Amino acid sequence: MAVYNLLLFTLVLIIYFVTMCGNLLIIMLVYYSKTLHSPMYFFLSQLSISDILLTTDIAPHMLNIVLHERTSISFSGCITQYYVFGSTETFECFLLTVMSYDRYLAICSPLHYTSIMKQSLCIQLVLVSWIFSCSMVLISTLEICQLEFCGLNVIDYLFCDFNPLVELSCSDTSRVQMEVLLLCVPGLIFPFLLIVISYTYIVLTILKISSFSGRLKSFSTCSSHLTVVFIFYGTLIAVYLIPKKGQSQTISKIMSLLYTVFTPFINPFIYSLRNREIKDSLKMLYINKRLFIQNLWQKFN
Repeated sequence: MAVYNLLLFTLVLIIYFVTMCGNLLIIMLVYYSKTLHSPMYFFLSQLSISDILLTTDIAPHMLNIVLHERTSISFSGCITQYYVFGSTETFECFLLTVMSYDRYLAICSPLHYTSIMKQSLCIQLVLVSWIFSCSMVLISTLEICQLEFCGLNVIDYLFCDFNPLVELSCSDTSRVQMEVLLLCVPGLIFPFLLIVISYTYIVLTILKISSFSGRLKSFSTCSSHLTVVFIFYGTLIAVYLIPKKGQSQTISKIMSLLYTVFTPFINPFIYSLRNREIKDSLKMLYINKRLFIQNLWQKFN
């Protein structure tokens, strides 16, 4: 194994392990801590679930590819990986939009927040996001299944993404490419525009607050979400919109790690380091753990 492959394998393995632990910790904290039983943290737990699904869909097979340098995957396995990847990425677009709406209500309409953002509505928004994302990606997945593949069928990539799959086909791919382009409007562009509109109103509302401490407190409630939005859409733009002409395949592979491995890895840190309530819950978890161990030690001694 080349030194580069060994370093990449170790890096991805560490990131995968930390990603799983970090996101599972957030899910556990939101579930058990009563102070985190609010719509914002419910949506955060759903983001963690999505990140776990995305990383588990990509990272294990990626590790296998890096370790053995060249490996195989069945057509059904490749299509399944693409479908899960596409569904989770699209779901995160919708979920980030829902989270921006939650922050909009909390800051711009605080008196109506609790009456609107009830638990039933939160669950419905998440379910609708999953249904829409899975349905939209299913359309492109079924179209890819109709294509003919009559070459060596070698994907020089770390996972089964749309472009590498379409490039392998010897059929006319203009139809499926047009369909995916059209699906990007409701699945990617429209959610992004809603996020921009929500934060425009949020910023305007915050600027109307007279005291600096009040403005800072209001902005701190949505700064973590805004950071995640910048990273998520920034990595997508870097991978899909920056021209690939003259770009080496190694750079393309590293760029693909940004939104499949790096983003799920960094999200728990953003929310835990920038959020006082989560840090307080972590401290309480640590204290309770120490008390439990002390009581258990006293009991057996």
